Amino acid sequence: MTTRVFHVPDISCDHCKRAIEEALDGLPDVASAVVTVERRDVEVEGAASDEAVIAAIAEAGYEVAPAG
Repeated sequence: MTTRVFHVPDISCDHCKRAIEEALDGLPDVASAVVTVERRDVEVEGAASDEAVIAAIAEAGYEVAPAG
């Protein structure tokens, strides 16, 4: 299983955390999704494509920043 981290600069509170985790938990091939508010990142474990993860985060109302 693959684990990847996505940076989401607009994460600012527990509401953001819940919204993103719920959006990702609904995706097939996502084993787990953990949002860390302080770091503004999302750790995703599973076989879902990066595109699917980014689309789910965007649908929840957040942009994913480029890596780096």
